[in-house]
Amino acid sequence: MPSAALPVPPIEPMLAKIAEALPTEPGFLFEPKWDGFRALVFRGEQTYLQSRDLRPLNRYFPELEKALHEALPKGCVLDGEIVIATPGGLDFDALQMRLHPAASRVARLAKETPASFVAFDLLGAGGKSTMDLPQTERRARLERLLGKAKPPLHLTPVTRDRAQAEEWLQKFEGAGLDGVIAKLESATYQPAKRAMLKIKHARTADCVVAGFRWYKDRDDAVGSLLLGLYDEAGVLQHVGVTSSFTMDMRKQLGQELEPLRKNALQDHPWREWAGAAAGDAQRMPGAQSRWSGGKDLSWEPVKPERVVEVKYDHLQGDRFRHAAAFLRWRPDKPAQECRYDQLEVTTPFELAKVFGA
Repeated sequence: MPSAALPVPPIEPMLAKIAEALPTEPGFLFEPKWDGFRALVFRGEQTYLQSRDLRPLNRYFPELEKALHEALPKGCVLDGEIVIATPGGLDFDALQMRLHPAASRVARLAKETPASFVAFDLLGAGGKSTMDLPQTERRARLERLLGKAKPPLHLTPVTRDRAQAEEWLQKFEGAGLDGVIAKLESATYQPAKRAMLKIKHARTADCVVAGFRWYKDRDDAVGSLLLGLYDEAGVLQHVGVTSSFTMDMRKQLGQELEPLRKNALQDHPWREWAGAAAGDAQRMPGAQSRWSGGKDLSWEPVKPERVVEVKYDHLQGDRFRHAAAFLRWRPDKPAQECRYDQLEVTTPFELAKVFGA
């Protein structure tokens, strides 16, 4: 039976669904979950970097395009993650800075904060597709292909040992990684399908609700709650949002927060952001960004008196990396007690141990 031709772009990457814990049944491979930009690398006559949403990434990472073209043999396709590694761990903010229209800015950042590519799957080699092969065979071929890989190209660590994966889940987070991925050894590569599992180290925090955004074009349903935590100086900082509600809950939130809207801006700690234009303050709740896609991010202030318990995965700087999940109201907790010092601090972990694993 003839082998399939080498995959060509665009190809939607295989995805993962969230699991509460590492699977206990046999037959899984475990890998660290890298917190970067997902990318497919097509090495042909030229080298093409494709994003998760099927867009070209070459212009934003010229140093990677050149390095991968030189390091990889013609006729292969890799799946992996673009990351920027620093002595303190992975720097997602530095990655975001790359998505800038000015070529001169990208060129400068490529020298100041060069990116790396961590490969974790093989879609094609030797000019032929490997997507129909089982995960174990693709991994074995990937190891042979990248056996002599040098920075900025890396091969992700892998283990069948669940205890080892559990240790990764705890330790790797200190290097800025995002959890652990579990892959069935027998699974083929399935574009756009959630055929893997991702497990994250979830935590809870009590946060002040200091504002909200309306749900889409409605004015009777809440889209998201803006969360705050007090720093050491007693200043309420915007730490993130929680937004996963049913429609009934969205309407109920609108009613519950209504009494807190009256004169809320008068002494509000974020009042200087209320009328700010997009970009006036990088961290303000209503700021536009390259990720907002033109959405209306205006917000409604409320008196910062209500406390909510949320589940979050990890911090990026002093904000939640992803939207937090609403758990419950905390009427027993004073807003002033919602401080950063309640958050679990992860022990720093040398990124060299990850790259060298």
